[in-house]
Order: sequence, then C-alpha cells, then structure tokens
Amino acid sequence: MSSTHEQINQKFINNSVKIKFVSKTDSLDWHFPICINKLVSAAVFFVTDRPKLAENYTEDTWLKLRDAVGAIQNSTSIKYNLEELYQAVENLCSYKVSPTLYKQLRQVCEDHVQAQIHQFREYPLCSLDNLSFLKRMNRCWQDHCRQTIMIRSIFLFLDRTYVLQNSLLPSIWDTGLELFRSHIVSDSAVQKRTVDGILEQIELERNGETVDRSLLRSLLGMLSDLQVYKDSFEERFLIETNRLYAAEGQRLMQERDVPEYLHHVARRLDEENDRIVSYLDQSTQKPLISCVEKQLLGEHMTAILQKGLSTLLDENRVTELAVLYQLFSKVKGGLSTLLQFWRDYIKSFGGEIVCTPEKDKDMVQELLDFKDKMDNVAQSCFARNEGFINAMKEAFEAFINKRPNKPAEFIAKYVDSKLRAGNKEATEEELERILDKIMIIFRFIHGKDVFEAFYKKDLAKRLLVGKSASVDAEKSMLSKLKHECGAAFTSKHHDPIQTGTCNIYKHINYMQNQSEPSNIELTVNILTMGYWPSYTPMEVHLPPEMVKLQEVFKLFYLGKHSGRKLQWQPTLGHAVLKAEFKEGKKELQVSLFQTLVLLMFNEGEEFSIEEIRTATGIEEGELRRTLQSLACGKARVLNKNPRGKDVEDGDRFNFNNDFKHKLFRIKINQIQMKETVEEQVSTTERVFQDRQYQIDAAVVRIMKMRKTLSHNLLVSELYNQLKFPVKPGDLKKRIESLIDRDYMERDKETPNQYHYVA
Repeated sequence: MSSTHEQINQKFINNSVKIKFVSKTDSLDWHFPICINKLVSAAVFFVTDRPKLAENYTEDTWLKLRDAVGAIQNSTSIKYNLEELYQAVENLCSYKVSPTLYKQLRQVCEDHVQAQIHQFREYPLCSLDNLSFLKRMNRCWQDHCRQTIMIRSIFLFLDRTYVLQNSLLPSIWDTGLELFRSHIVSDSAVQKRTVDGILEQIELERNGETVDRSLLRSLLGMLSDLQVYKDSFEERFLIETNRLYAAEGQRLMQERDVPEYLHHVARRLDEENDRIVSYLDQSTQKPLISCVEKQLLGEHMTAILQKGLSTLLDENRVTELAVLYQLFSKVKGGLSTLLQFWRDYIKSFGGEIVCTPEKDKDMVQELLDFKDKMDNVAQSCFARNEGFINAMKEAFEAFINKRPNKPAEFIAKYVDSKLRAGNKEATEEELERILDKIMIIFRFIHGKDVFEAFYKKDLAKRLLVGKSASVDAEKSMLSKLKHECGAAFTSKHHDPIQTGTCNIYKHINYMQNQSEPSNIELTVNILTMGYWPSYTPMEVHLPPEMVKLQEVFKLFYLGKHSGRKLQWQPTLGHAVLKAEFKEGKKELQVSLFQTLVLLMFNEGEEFSIEEIRTATGIEEGELRRTLQSLACGKARVLNKNPRGKDVEDGDRFNFNNDFKHKLFRIKINQIQMKETVEEQVSTTERVFQDRQYQIDAAVVRIMKMRKTLSHNLLVSELYNQLKFPVKPGDLKKRIESLIDRDYMERDKETPNQYHYVA
C-alpha cells in the first residue's frame, strides 16, 4: 500500500466513531471510519460483521431483569447496578428482542397486581373500618405508582423505542395504570368500599369534623388517573350532595332567619369551592356548585325574599343585602326575581308614605330619606345594576302619583321651608344638595302644574315679606326647574326676582313732591298682576296719616302710569315702630296688623279684644293670631289679662312698659296661619281651571291639524301631548264643551267621529 493510501487510512482511523458492544464475557470496540474531507477521492473501508450474542444471553439477561423487578415489587434491595440493568435492556432491544421483553415485563407486573387484590379480600369487609380501608388502598396505590416509576426507569429504552414506535401499545406507565384499574379498582366490592369511604369522609367534613385531606386528595387523584372518577365517584357524590343540601335547605329555612340563612349559604359555597381546590377534581366544580346553589337558593328564592327582603331593607342591612345580591346573581332567574320583589317593596313602602294623611307633614323628608336609602342599596349592594336603578325609578314614579296633586303640593311647601330666611339648618352647599335631591323627587311627579301653582304663591310671599334666605338660592332653584321643565315653566317666576327689587325702590323718593312733611317713611312694592299670585283684599282701618300717604302715592303713581289701577294688600305690609320702655328706646319690626294694634296704645292704656277689633277692622282669626304674637310670644310687648297661651273672648290687653330685650331692633314674628283648606282648594281649583284651558287648546290644535278624527285617536293624541294626568271622563267633558261652543262637531252618521269647524 502506498504512503498516500497509508496517510488517508490513518486519517480515517483518527476521525472515526467508536461504538462499544457489551457481551457476557467481554466488550468489543469497533471503529467505523467516517469521511470528513471532501477532497479525498478514494478510501479503503474495513467491513466487519456485527458480533453475535452469546448463547443464552437473552434468557440470562431477562432473569436478571426479572429479579430486579421482583425486588422493586417486594421493596427489597436490587442485586445489580441500575446502570447495568439499563444497559442490558438497551442491548436486548438492539437485537430485536423488544416484543418478547415487553410481553414478559407486562406479565410480571400483572401477576404482582393480581396478587395485591387479596389484601382487600383476606378479611371480611366489616373487619376494617372505612378509614383503615382507605389508608390501605392509598398505601397500595402509592406503592404501585412508586414501583411503576422505578421499573420504567430501568426499561426506559424499551419505553422510548419499541413502545413509542408502536402506537397501539400502552407505555409502561399506562400499562401499570391499566393493570391497577383492571385488577384492583374495577373489582366491584373494592370500588364500592373505596367510594363509600371517601363519601363518608366528605360528609364528616361537611358536618364540621376534621378529616385527612391529603388521603382524600390521593385517592381521588387515583380515580382520576385511572379514568373512573366520573363513573365511580362523581355521579354518586353529586347525588349525595343533592340529597344533603335539599334536606338542609328545607330544615334551615324553617329554623333560621334570612340574614343567618344567607350567611350559611355563602359559607357552604366557600366550603365546597375549598374542597374543589383541596382534593376534588376541577371537572366537579361546575356541577357541584350548581347543585348547592339550586338546593339552598334556587328552591327557596321566593320564600327567602318573602320572608326577609322587607326586613333587610327596613333595617338597612347593607352587608346582608350585598350577600343576597351576590348569591342570587349566581342562580338562574335569581336577579329577575329579586328585581321584582325590590320593585314591589319600593311601591309598597313609598305608597304608605304618600297615601297616609297622618304622614303628610313629614312626607317629603321621608321621601328624600327613602330615596337616599334606596340609592345607597342600589349602589353599594346591587353593584349599580342598571336594571335595579331603572326599576327603582319606575317604582317611585308609580307610587308617588297614586295620590294625585298632594305630593306636588307638599314638595312646593318643603322647598318654601328650605328657602325661607330663618332656615339655619343648612349651609349654602348643603342647601344646594337638598334642592338637587328635591328635583329628583320632582321628576317623578306627573302633575307638575300643581307644584308650579303652590311654588309661585310661596315664592311671592317670600319675596314680598323679605323672608327669602338668598336670592342666589332662589335663582338656583328656578334654574333647576327651567332645566327640568323648560323655559316656559319658569318665565313668570323669574320676573318677580329680576324686577321685584326695581319696583320696590322706584317710588321711594316720591315723598319729595309732598307739600307737607311727614314723620312716616312709606315704601311701596308695585306688583304686576300677571306675574304675582292674586290675593284676597282685606279692608282694615288705617290711621289717618297712613291713609293720607296712600292717597299721595296714588296720585303720584297714576300720574306717571295712566290707565292702571292700584289695589292695596294690607296682609303683606310690614313696618318698623319706635317704642319707649322703662329700659329705653327700642325699634320693633312688625307686620301691618301688629302695627295697627300697637298704635292703639298711644291713645289708651288697656283695651279688650272687641275694642281692638272694632278700631282696627282686622278679621277675627287674624286679630287673635296678631294679639297672640304680641302678648304670648317670646317678645311680649303687651300684657294679657288673664295670662294664658291662647287669646279668648274676654281677654284684655295693656302695654308692657317693663319689656326688656338685649337687642335694640326686635323682630316680632307674626304667627302664621296655616294654609286653610279653602286656600288649598282655591289653589287646586285654579290649577284644574288652567288644565281645562290646556286641554281645550290641545283639542283645538289637534283638530285644526287633522280636520277629522275619531274619538279614540283624539284621546290617544291628547295623552301624548298633555303633561299632566287626566281622566278619560274629563277629556270627554272638554270635547263636549268644545262641541257646544262650535269649535268642532260630531259626524252625523258616525257619532264617534269629530270634524273641525273653521
């Protein structure tokens, strides 16, 4: 061989792969040259046949492997090195012995597993309690898993070559599971005893006892790994759970009140979720929780709400209400049922506030408090659910209009009480918040024209007698009404505020034109009839000095405004009197009626009530309230004989010269007469009269546009256009009135058909 060939051959030898074969006697090293240089044009290869296995090598190797498997199964020491055993398996697989080796291994494992069933049958079933049985089963399963893992580590080469290449063959681990399932768990007696024991432990835990959760987790994991969890355990478990909670729900609904029951249900759900995390299979979560919710909630939804919702809402139990909402949101149809009961509660509770005359005095404040409470429940307990918020609005609108007109009237009076000067309950910011809350209640009212009538009357009184707390507050309220109802609603109300001050001061200096000076300063408020409420005139006997000033002002005013008529309103007048007492001089800020009474004591020392009535001409009821304010109030500038809180027919009055007060100017409040039934009826009648005009105008407007219309369509159109509640009978009367006045006529052939008369 040439030197070149020798060099090439040497190069191949130096760059070869060394493979080692192990035999029973010795090991052989074989070198397979690999060409690594592309420039080589030729090479010499030495080909040698693969060595044959020694005789009985396969049988001897299997005996060694079987001994090792047996040692593992019996938990004894293995005679051979694990690496040596692994190499033996690899050698057998390399010589195509894999099918035989796989069958032999399976048979050895199967024989061992079959032998394990005897430990569960060697005693009668009653000799072992369920817990001991479960521990024995768990120990058997843990041993089997540990043994299978060790056996697989020795036969890993077989598992990753032969088994992997044959898709129909189970892996060594799966084979171990299959054998345990077939020969141990599938045994009917063993399986029943195992599942019975697990169910017993779960029931003990549900009853408050402590159980070995790791044991349950291991056994249920076994059933899951063996793919018998659903059929052998879960079905029975859900049946038992259903039975347990059905009985528990029936019993506790009778024994416990709703808050306690709700907390119990929440606790039960938490416990079951904890079991799922701790030892149950995740696939059980949905059916298990559904079962608990159905038996403890779904079957008792109506009973829970009938028994406890009203109490929870009455007592404002926000924590329990939040739990109630959370629980009912998990049950099919739960929220819709809760929504209906919530709506009914609001209608019932609110209807009681509105429709109980005894509560009229506090109606609006109770409505505001009730609305605040329901808002808080909707936001903090019902997760601001839009459905619940809308249902609350519908319920408020429904019950607040059960009693026509009265809520609107009382809301107007409540606004008046808050906007009066003397109201020290709230700062400007608090007053603004109160007005905002009132507007929320106002939105629910259908008859807003009733509110307008009473609000207008009270607003005028506040402005005229100087009782308004703040012009800014008045303007803020009008702005809210304008935003809610439109500019037309408040157009007449803005004028008194915007022009009232101007009209008051416009005529102060008219006295400069008088030829004779006077010690009385007269200020006159000019009220435009269209913008201010109408007041019933009351004739009183004024002192000559006042009468003279009235005449002078009348000449002055009518000289500037021809064609106008002045009507004096003494009920709205007020004055500042200078009085002398033993303590010194004081100024008394009083009404005109109080002024007329006090001026009498410049002419005499003592007068009876009859003498005062004759001299002043004040109406009897008004006079009694006036005398009561002067002689029975906090600032008693008159003495009443005999003493008492009320003014009687025989009482006599004299000037209290000993009157003392720390202030120089003292305001003596007139005892306000509560609005009489007649005044309320009068205001309401004016509203109804205005409504008639609005109905007439709407009918004419519709008929003018449509020309011909049936009765039903006309009524339907009227309901769409009118902004206040009206009965069909009232509409029919207005239609008849318009027919009588020739605005429209009936069709001669069809009485229910109307024609517009141009």
